[in-house]
Amino acid sequence: MKRSATPKLHAYLLLVGLLLVAAWGARRPELALLAAPFAVVVLLGLAQLDEAARVEADLELPRERALEGEELMLAISLRTNRAVERLELVLALPEDTGSVPSTVAVESLRPGEMQRIEVPVTLSRWGVLTSARAETQIVGPLGFFADRGTAAWRFTLRVYPRAETLRAIVAPLDTLPSAGNLVARGVGSGIEFSEVRPFHAGDEQRHVNWRVTARRGELWVNARRPERNADLVLFLDTFSDIGMPGEAALDAAVRAAAALAQRYLRERHRVGVIGFGGTLRWLRPGTGVRQLYQISEALIATQISFSFAWKDVSFIPHGTMPPQATVVALSPLIDERYVQALFDLLRRRFDVCVLEVAAQSFLAPARNERERLAQRIWLLERETLLDRYRELGASVVSLDGERTLESAVDETLRFRRQARLVVGR
Repeated sequence: MKRSATPKLHAYLLLVGLLLVAAWGARRPELALLAAPFAVVVLLGLAQLDEAARVEADLELPRERALEGEELMLAISLRTNRAVERLELVLALPEDTGSVPSTVAVESLRPGEMQRIEVPVTLSRWGVLTSARAETQIVGPLGFFADRGTAAWRFTLRVYPRAETLRAIVAPLDTLPSAGNLVARGVGSGIEFSEVRPFHAGDEQRHVNWRVTARRGELWVNARRPERNADLVLFLDTFSDIGMPGEAALDAAVRAAAALAQRYLRERHRVGVIGFGGTLRWLRPGTGVRQLYQISEALIATQISFSFAWKDVSFIPHGTMPPQATVVALSPLIDERYVQALFDLLRRRFDVCVLEVAAQSFLAPARNERERLAQRIWLLERETLLDRYRELGASVVSLDGERTLESAVDETLRFRRQARLVVGR
C-alpha cells in the first residue's frame, strides 16, 4: 500500500507556518506560542507512525447467475498485517453494469484476523461481468497519514435480461410436422374442430357426427386440425447502436428477444437467434429448456461489432433460417446493410415481423429551425421505409420506451388478422 499525507496534516502544517510567519513579520513572539500546540500534535502524529499497513482482500460471489435489476450481496474477506481502527473500502464495477455504495467502513481490525463484510450490488444491465476492483484506505494516528491500496478480482457473473411476461404470441404462418401447441391450417389428427364433412373410407367411427348423420341420412364426420409447432428466428441488428448503455436500442432489442424466446419455447416452438452485424453469431432453432439456456447465453454475449464490410443474408449459414420460419427483426433500422437484408428476406417470401426500436426516441431536441427541418425530413424518410416493408407483407411495429412489448405484440396480431382478411377477399 502507498502512504500519503491527508488534507488534515496539510491544514495543520499550513496553520503552523502562517502563525510562525506572522510572528516573525509582526515581531510578536506570542503568535509563535499559538503555533506550539498545533506543532506538538503534528509531532505526536509523526511519532506514532509504524509500518505501512497491508491489506489482503478476497471476493466471493454468492452465485454465478443473476437477473438484471437484482440486488446481489458480494462477500469480501479482509485481513491486515497490523491493528487498524478503521478501514474504508470503495468497490467499483465496470461502467454501466451495476451500482454499489459509495464507501463501506470496517471498524477494529486485528492483526492477521479475517473479517468478512457483505456489499450490496444492484445489477443494472445484462451482460457478462468479469472483473471488479476496490480501493482501500487506512487512516493513521490522528488522521495525518493514510495508507491506500487497490485490489482487483477476476470472475464470471452472468446477468440475464429481465424479460417481460407476454400473454399472447404472433402465430407463425407455417407449421412443422412435429407436435406443438399451434393449430395447423391443414386438416389432420388433432383436438381442434375444423369442419363437418362426408364420411370417407378409412375414417374412424369415433369421428362420426351422429347428429348431422341423423339429419342428413348419411354418415358425416368431424374434421379436426392437428397441433403443431413452428420455427421462430430472432434476427438482431448488431451493426450499430444508438442511445446510452442500459437504455440503448440494443438493450431494448435484447430484452424483447428474451421475452419472445421464453414465450415461444413455452409453447413448444423451435426458436433460434441470429446476431447480424460486423461479427455474425447464430444459434440454430431448437426447443426445450436447454435451448432456452443457450439463447440466454447468446443474448448476454450480444454486442455491437463495427465493420465497414458489406454483408447480406447470403452470409447466414444454411439451416440457421429455415424457409418456413417466422423472422422477428429487432433493430433501430439505421444501418443500410441490415435494412437491405430485411428487403432480401421479404423478397424470398419469409414471414417477417419487424419490431422497430424507435430511433427517434433517442434524438436530442432540435435547437433551431434547421435541426427541426432535418428531423422532419429524416422521419418522413423513415416512415417511407416502413411503408415499403408493409407493402412487401411485413408487419411493422415501433417499440419505444413508452410502449410495452405486450402492446407491440397485440398490434402485430391485429395487423396480421387484417392482412388475412384482405388476402381472403
